[in-house]
Amino acid sequence: MSVWSGFFKPTEAIVRLGFQLRDEDVVDMGCGYGTFSVAAAELTSGVVHALDLEADMVSATARNAERHGLQNIKATQRDFLVEGTGLPDASVSYAMLFNVLQAEDPEGLLREAYRSLAVGGTVAVMHWIPDVRTPRGPPMNIRPRPEQCVGWLHAVGFKSESQVIELPPFHYGLFAHKAS
Repeated sequence: MSVWSGFFKPTEAIVRLGFQLRDEDVVDMGCGYGTFSVAAAELTSGVVHALDLEADMVSATARNAERHGLQNIKATQRDFLVEGTGLPDASVSYAMLFNVLQAEDPEGLLREAYRSLAVGGTVAVMHWIPDVRTPRGPPMNIRPRPEQCVGWLHAVGFKSESQVIELPPFHYGLFAHKAS
Protein backbone atom coordinates (compact mmCIF):
# COMPACT_ATOMS: atom_id res chain seq x y z
CA MET A 1 0.00 0.00 0.00
CA SER A 2 1.41 3.37 -0.97
CA VAL A 3 1.71 6.52 1.06
CA TRP A 4 -1.09 7.97 -1.11
CA SER A 5 -3.68 5.71 0.48
CA GLY A 6 -3.74 7.93 3.56
CA PHE A 7 -4.39 11.13 1.63
CA PHE A 8 -7.69 10.28 -0.07
CA LYS A 9 -9.77 7.58 -1.67
CA PRO A 10 -8.43 7.25 -5.25
CA THR A 11 -11.62 5.92 -6.86
CA GLU A 12 -13.75 8.59 -5.22
CA ALA A 13 -11.24 11.26 -6.25
CA ILE A 14 -11.22 10.36 -9.95
CA VAL A 15 -15.01 10.08 -10.06
CA ARG A 16 -15.24 13.55 -8.52
CA LEU A 17 -12.79 14.63 -11.24
CA GLY A 18 -15.13 13.62 -14.04
CA PHE A 19 -14.22 9.96 -14.60
CA GLN A 20 -17.26 8.26 -16.19
CA LEU A 21 -15.70 5.68 -18.50
CA ARG A 22 -16.78 2.11 -19.10
CA ASP A 23 -14.51 0.84 -21.87
CA GLU A 24 -12.39 3.77 -23.06
CA ASP A 25 -8.62 4.20 -22.73
CA VAL A 26 -6.92 6.41 -20.15
CA VAL A 27 -3.48 8.00 -19.77
CA ASP A 28 -1.93 8.65 -16.36
CA MET A 29 0.90 11.12 -16.94
CA GLY A 30 3.16 10.65 -13.93
CA CYS A 31 1.66 7.46 -12.52
CA GLY A 32 3.92 7.21 -9.48
CA TYR A 33 2.92 4.12 -7.49
CA GLY A 34 -0.06 3.49 -9.76
CA THR A 35 -2.62 4.51 -7.17
CA PHE A 36 -4.84 6.30 -9.69
CA SER A 37 -3.99 3.97 -12.55
CA VAL A 38 -5.41 1.10 -10.50
CA ALA A 39 -8.52 3.11 -9.60
CA ALA A 40 -9.11 3.93 -13.28
CA ALA A 41 -8.44 0.33 -14.41
CA GLU A 42 -11.02 -0.94 -11.95
CA LEU A 43 -13.65 1.35 -13.52
CA THR A 44 -12.95 0.77 -17.22
CA SER A 45 -12.16 -2.21 -19.40
CA GLY A 46 -10.07 0.09 -21.61
CA VAL A 47 -6.29 0.28 -21.36
CA VAL A 48 -4.78 2.54 -18.73
CA HIS A 49 -1.47 3.87 -20.07
CA ALA A 50 0.52 4.52 -16.88
CA LEU A 51 3.57 6.63 -17.70
CA ASP A 52 6.39 7.71 -15.45
CA LEU A 53 9.93 8.97 -15.87
CA GLU A 54 11.25 6.76 -13.07
CA ALA A 55 11.74 3.02 -13.59
CA ASP A 56 11.02 2.26 -9.92
CA MET A 57 7.62 3.98 -10.19
CA VAL A 58 6.78 1.99 -13.33
CA SER A 59 7.73 -1.21 -11.49
CA ALA A 60 5.65 -0.17 -8.48
CA THR A 61 2.67 0.47 -10.75
CA ALA A 62 3.06 -2.93 -12.43
CA ARG A 63 3.22 -4.64 -9.01
CA ASN A 64 0.19 -2.69 -7.84
CA ALA A 65 -1.76 -3.77 -10.94
CA GLU A 66 -0.74 -7.39 -10.39
CA ARG A 67 -1.71 -7.24 -6.72
CA HIS A 68 -5.18 -6.06 -7.79
CA GLY A 69 -5.46 -8.68 -10.53
CA LEU A 70 -5.68 -6.06 -13.28
CA GLN A 71 -4.66 -6.86 -16.84
CA ASN A 72 -5.57 -3.51 -18.40
CA ILE A 73 -2.71 -1.36 -17.09
CA LYS A 74 0.23 -0.79 -19.41
CA ALA A 75 3.00 0.67 -17.24
CA THR A 76 5.71 2.34 -19.32
CA GLN A 77 8.83 4.28 -18.46
CA ARG A 78 8.71 7.42 -20.54
CA ASP A 79 9.86 11.01 -20.25
CA PHE A 80 6.52 12.43 -21.31
CA LEU A 81 7.78 15.92 -20.44
CA VAL A 82 10.24 15.70 -23.34
CA GLU A 83 8.90 12.93 -25.58
CA GLY A 84 5.15 13.26 -25.06
CA THR A 85 2.96 10.29 -24.25
CA GLY A 86 3.79 8.34 -27.40
CA LEU A 87 0.08 7.72 -27.85
CA PRO A 88 -1.73 8.41 -31.14
CA ASP A 89 -3.73 11.61 -31.52
CA ALA A 90 -7.23 11.46 -30.00
CA SER A 91 -6.65 7.94 -28.62
CA VAL A 92 -7.75 8.27 -24.99
CA SER A 93 -10.87 9.55 -23.29
CA TYR A 94 -9.43 10.56 -19.91
CA ALA A 95 -6.05 12.08 -19.05
CA MET A 96 -4.77 12.34 -15.49
CA LEU A 97 -2.15 14.95 -14.59
CA PHE A 98 -1.84 14.55 -10.87
CA ASN A 99 0.86 16.42 -8.97
CA VAL A 100 2.90 17.12 -12.12
CA LEU A 101 2.01 20.66 -13.19
CA GLN A 102 4.85 22.16 -11.16
CA ALA A 103 6.98 21.11 -14.15
CA GLU A 104 8.87 23.72 -16.14
CA ASP A 105 6.25 23.72 -18.93
CA PRO A 106 2.79 22.98 -17.51
CA GLU A 107 1.04 24.22 -20.64
CA GLY A 108 3.19 21.84 -22.70
CA LEU A 109 1.97 18.93 -20.56
CA LEU A 110 -1.61 20.05 -20.99
CA ARG A 111 -1.12 20.46 -24.76
CA GLU A 112 0.11 16.85 -24.90
CA ALA A 113 -2.93 15.71 -22.91
CA TYR A 114 -5.14 17.70 -25.32
CA ARG A 115 -3.47 16.05 -28.34
CA SER A 116 -3.92 12.58 -26.84
CA LEU A 117 -7.57 13.12 -25.92
CA ALA A 118 -10.51 12.32 -28.18
CA VAL A 119 -13.06 15.08 -28.76
CA GLY A 120 -15.22 15.22 -25.65
CA GLY A 121 -12.44 13.64 -23.58
CA THR A 122 -11.68 14.80 -20.06
CA VAL A 123 -8.47 16.07 -18.54
CA ALA A 124 -8.24 15.87 -14.77
CA VAL A 125 -5.76 17.93 -12.77
CA MET A 126 -4.93 17.37 -9.13
CA HIS A 127 -2.35 19.12 -7.03
CA TRP A 128 -1.22 19.82 -3.51
CA ILE A 129 -3.02 22.71 -1.88
CA PRO A 130 -0.91 25.85 -1.51
CA ASP A 131 -0.43 25.41 2.24
CA VAL A 132 2.92 24.92 3.99
CA ARG A 133 1.31 22.44 6.42
CA THR A 134 1.03 19.74 3.75
CA PRO A 135 3.31 16.78 4.52
CA ARG A 136 4.73 16.44 0.98
CA GLY A 137 4.61 18.11 -2.37
CA PRO A 138 6.76 20.53 -4.30
CA PRO A 139 8.18 23.68 -2.72
CA MET A 140 5.61 26.41 -2.23
CA ASN A 141 7.29 28.72 -4.76
CA ILE A 142 6.59 26.28 -7.64
CA ARG A 143 3.36 24.73 -6.36
CA PRO A 144 0.60 25.71 -8.80
CA ARG A 145 -2.46 27.46 -7.46
CA PRO A 146 -5.93 26.53 -8.71
CA GLU A 147 -6.32 29.77 -10.66
CA GLN A 148 -3.04 29.09 -12.48
CA CYS A 149 -4.30 25.65 -13.50
CA VAL A 150 -7.54 27.16 -14.80
CA GLY A 151 -5.55 29.69 -16.81
CA TRP A 152 -3.35 26.97 -18.33
CA LEU A 153 -6.38 24.86 -19.23
CA HIS A 154 -7.98 27.82 -21.03
CA ALA A 155 -4.72 28.74 -22.78
CA VAL A 156 -4.45 25.22 -24.22
CA GLY A 157 -8.07 25.15 -25.42
CA PHE A 158 -9.93 23.09 -22.83
CA LYS A 159 -13.56 24.07 -22.20
CA SER A 160 -16.26 23.77 -19.54
CA GLU A 161 -13.95 23.17 -16.63
CA SER A 162 -15.30 22.26 -13.24
CA GLN A 163 -15.13 24.46 -10.23
CA VAL A 164 -12.13 23.77 -8.02
CA ILE A 165 -12.87 20.55 -6.15
CA GLU A 166 -11.52 20.12 -2.64
CA LEU A 167 -9.88 16.72 -2.13
CA PRO A 168 -9.10 16.75 1.58
CA PRO A 169 -6.93 16.74 3.41
CA PHE A 170 -4.11 18.02 1.15
CA HIS A 171 -5.24 18.32 -2.47
CA TYR A 172 -7.50 20.15 -4.88
CA GLY A 173 -8.53 19.21 -8.37
CA LEU A 174 -10.47 20.27 -11.42
CA PHE A 175 -11.37 18.86 -14.79
CA ALA A 176 -12.15 20.13 -18.28
CA HIS A 177 -13.16 18.77 -21.67
CA LYS A 178 -11.67 18.80 -25.15
CA ALA A 179 -14.28 20.53 -27.28
CA SER A 180 -12.64 20.04 -30.69
